[in-house]
Amino acid sequence: MASSVTSSPSSRVRSALLNAAYDAAVSGDWARTRMADVARAAGVSRQTLYNEFGSKDALAQAMAMREVERFIAGTEAALDEANADDPITAVGAAALYTLQQAADNPLLKAALLDEQGGLLSFLTSRGEPAMKAARDSFERYYATHWPQLSADDIAVAAETITRLTISYVVMPGDVPAETIAHSLAALAKKLLRKDR
Repeated sequence: MASSVTSSPSSRVRSALLNAAYDAAVSGDWARTRMADVARAAGVSRQTLYNEFGSKDALAQAMAMREVERFIAGTEAALDEANADDPITAVGAAALYTLQQAADNPLLKAALLDEQGGLLSFLTSRGEPAMKAARDSFERYYATHWPQLSADDIAVAAETITRLTISYVVMPGDVPAETIAHSLAALAKKLLRKDR
């Protein structure tokens, strides 16, 4: 009998397709990549790829969301490891982790450099699914760890901090990540009413 932790054939195919798409994107060749190229690299038929994702755009969205989910999981693990005893310190730790990881992320680098590929839009003009996933993670984490905070304050902080963090990720500048994280923590202090 197969173990329950063994992935299903469908999830293995999906993962192989997303891996093949990822490899094409980080090579800087996403604009010229055809669905047939992705299917070939994953070892499946083009029809299987279309059955799974429907279009190149949907494939790109799924690839972007998988990367966002990895960021979120990493951020939550970093928060647990930092063992922050207050939400303000936690915002700083989460922002610092995200900014440092983003600076070295191959898919994000490719999206920033490959203007023709259109991948950056999944964090900007078409970035609502990514934004929602990050906001939901923020709200869940803070409501669970600091239940005394107002749900409305958490929601406003989640929206604001997430949007600002993503803007720093997609338009990196010369300000050190530590300085940005400190500024976001200071903003969180106001948004979460810790200074009132």
